[in-house]
Amino acid sequence: MIALDIETSGIDFDKCGIWQIGAVDLDNPENIFLEESRIDGEDFVLNDPNVKKTVFEVIGKTEKQLRDENKQSQKELLHSFFNWVIKINAKNCLCQNPQFDLSFIFSKARKYALNIPLHHRAFDLHSVAQIKYLELHNKLLIKDKISDMNLTNILNFCGMKDNRGIHNALEDAKLTAECFSRLAYGKILFSAFKEFKIPEYLLK
Repeated sequence: MIALDIETSGIDFDKCGIWQIGAVDLDNPENIFLEESRIDGEDFVLNDPNVKKTVFEVIGKTEKQLRDENKQSQKELLHSFFNWVIKINAKNCLCQNPQFDLSFIFSKARKYALNIPLHHRAFDLHSVAQIKYLELHNKLLIKDKISDMNLTNILNFCGMKDNRGIHNALEDAKLTAECFSRLAYGKILFSAFKEFKIPEYLLK
């Protein structure tokens, strides 16, 4: 299984572009993928001052950096990522929000006529965490009539914290993989996270 995260220029997979892909092979956590590309000329950059955080604040990049002609194209980025995926045994992805990540990847792959080695079925970390929370508390984590199991609350539930100010696709993929390991197996996956003890309620 592949823990996957992408960084994009916005939230619309038809209009925005992918500039970074990070992934971890859960069967071999040392096998990682991280590459960047430039977004396409027609790709939109979401920079709405009315949202909580603009894209530039989330990713710490400027539009000039997102369109850097010295970087590989999105097509080349996806081709490289798919070549990495081909060598992975289980080609299902694990994401915090698979609808977002896979919609972007599938849309761009179709745009460039690339064969997609990923399976369409994916594991959603949000759902895994909610099921574990339900098992422990006999209720789901709900706020204002919707699920409140966002990444911050998942990390807290797993005994972890994310003090970063800027997102990075590989770091997010590692956080996703670590949380899944704690939720599913009660085990630490990456030694870098040993400072965060697993809560007793997740220990097997």
